[in-house]
Amino acid sequence: MRLASETFRVLRVDLATGRGTALEFGAVGEILGGSGLASALFERFGDLAAPWNAPEQPIIFAVGPLTGAFPLMSKCVCGFKSPYNGQYAESHAGGRLALCLRFSGYHALVLTGQARVLSSLTVGSRSIELADVHWLRGQDVFATGKLLRRVGGAGSSGHRSILRIGPAGENGAAYACINVDTYRHFGRLGSGAVLGAKNVKAVTVVGDADFALPEGREYPKLFKRVFDTVTATDKMRKYHDLGTPANLAPLNRIKSLPWRNLQATSDEGIDGVTGETLAEQLLLRQTACAGCPVGCIHIGLLRQQFAKDHEYLYRQVNYDYESIYAQGTMLGMTNASDVLALLDETEKVGLDVMSAGVALAWATEAMQRGLIGEAETGVPLAFGDLNGYLAAMRRLGAGAGEFYRLLGKGVLRAAEAYGGEDFACVLGQEMAGYATGELFYVAQSHGFRHSHLDCGAYAWDQEHAEHDVEGAVRFLVEDERARLTLCCMVGCLFARGAYPQETLQEALASLGLREAADNLERAALGVQKKRWSLKFRTGYDPARVRIPKRFLEVTTWKGTTDPEYLRSLSEVYSAAIRDLADDGADDGAASGTAPGMASGIAPGPANGDAAQGRAGRAD
Repeated sequence: MRLASETFRVLRVDLATGRGTALEFGAVGEILGGSGLASALFERFGDLAAPWNAPEQPIIFAVGPLTGAFPLMSKCVCGFKSPYNGQYAESHAGGRLALCLRFSGYHALVLTGQARVLSSLTVGSRSIELADVHWLRGQDVFATGKLLRRVGGAGSSGHRSILRIGPAGENGAAYACINVDTYRHFGRLGSGAVLGAKNVKAVTVVGDADFALPEGREYPKLFKRVFDTVTATDKMRKYHDLGTPANLAPLNRIKSLPWRNLQATSDEGIDGVTGETLAEQLLLRQTACAGCPVGCIHIGLLRQQFAKDHEYLYRQVNYDYESIYAQGTMLGMTNASDVLALLDETEKVGLDVMSAGVALAWATEAMQRGLIGEAETGVPLAFGDLNGYLAAMRRLGAGAGEFYRLLGKGVLRAAEAYGGEDFACVLGQEMAGYATGELFYVAQSHGFRHSHLDCGAYAWDQEHAEHDVEGAVRFLVEDERARLTLCCMVGCLFARGAYPQETLQEALASLGLREAADNLERAALGVQKKRWSLKFRTGYDPARVRIPKRFLEVTTWKGTTDPEYLRSLSEVYSAAIRDLADDGADDGAASGTAPGMASGIAPGPANGDAAQGRAGRAD
């Protein structure tokens, strides 16, 4: 098997028959891989007009040309039509999946059709097996993984990746996730519900082939340089040491950490859930995605909620900044063990931790305001009350009753029925944990994935006090493209400091992909336009985006939200992404000017007096 080729090798599996077809698809120099490959495959095999759960709709898992060849090229892109908003969507996950898919001989796996019964799919370089696993219906994520490892027998543990869904995916929750190798996830926008609609409980990818590395001096020399950058410098030290939970204390200090459904942005109870507290009291071990030497996955020790008379029984719970925010501070939880207990329950049912946490935060405030009661929730909800949240999370995952079925479609769907839209903390989807200011609110609500990782808006807010609308929007568009380039390779976004564009070009050239290397910037712009075009063609309209009133009430280190600045950012950014979708402003793009922006406008220098001197940038 060749490590690199000018086209992509794709396996398409028809779940109705269990038969697969291998095909050569696209050109690396044009669609690059990862995000570009997934969107091109969706355009080829998807039905843009059909609903998300139509059997013919594909769910796509794609890697890139550098997967298996360089450190931290360890992510996989999942492309699908979202049950959350009906639009083309992406989610990214690590674990072993990227390398297993590449070592199975493929750059992408495309699943179409619907299995007759609840099934488990296993694919490798020489085999495809679709097995009846009706006996797994209703099983949680961890039980499913354990049973599949016992009975599957496909490949050794280090050479296989097991994707599975929990009850939430089977029940069609719009933010059900796909668990990948226990500690990683395709988290947002409902990929788990898409697998559930296809009657697929699990997918196992077996990396049972191999490939030769490039000959000559160029490749090993570059590999060592990148490896040394990520292991022997400070570029990624933060992610290894405390990990992203290091953000909690700084964001709390600059009044940018959501508390109790964003009723506050800072709280004295922060010490109970900081990254330092978790590291000192509960950190059990660290691990890494396959192909990564950093080890940013932090595993906490949880004894609570188990046999308390047996000191040796415990559970291992993955935690990071977003999960601690969403199921900690957003719910008023100030005890780290309680946060891990709730995270463990959320993992079992197979829900995205951010959306699930924000959903319960909204429900708690709605109960406080008398909009709902125990007749709807089944249990009392109060900020900081673990037992109520554990019971509610189980009900949310099971879709138990009309209230939880609606809440499982998204907070705004529930708010439409019960009231409380003003305090629904939704920015395209349930918000990520950065109440940093106007640019972040606009970027997440309008962004392609409605994700804080689409671009560095949270960083811009922390570094810029001035209201430079043109410069801020140009930053959003160009930073999105830079991140997208890495997401086509497909690298971890934590490693973007180790992989500037010139290094990515060197890496592609060292594998013999010189056309892709020379064409990288133009191809990345083409992928950016293609993705936006797909999103618009599947129903996205920035004019319909609304930022709830709660975000106008937020007070950060800069003061309260400026509604005029927010409106201007929204209008200019909407125009910029619409131009991208329409493939407009080609001359401006060729000269380095972002589509939709006036030439000569450039982002200003980082304002060190604004936030750097206060807490340092949270990332």
